[in-house]
Amino acid sequence: MRRLSSRIRKWTADILDLPQDVVFDLPRLTMIGDRQLYIENHRGVIHFSPDKLRLALPKGELEVSGSGLVIRGIWTEEVFVEGVITDVHING
Repeated sequence: MRRLSSRIRKWTADILDLPQDVVFDLPRLTMIGDRQLYIENHRGVIHFSPDKLRLALPKGELEVSGSGLVIRGIWTEEVFVEGVITDVHING
């Protein structure tokens, strides 16, 4: 059943020309060098410190590691982080 649902979503995305991240409820990450990271479609902050950020995702977690991390903006489903980013990892 899950495969059929996935195929229907993909077909709908293709026909309606919708972005896959919207249809499949995936996070969208925009990274500028190793200094800025913009994350869309998260479900909340789990942990934050100057060297680590963990966000809940619809399916799993996103972990950002680095140094001097600062949350410059946080909205309902978006986070803007600055600092020296060394690693971005999705668990789930």
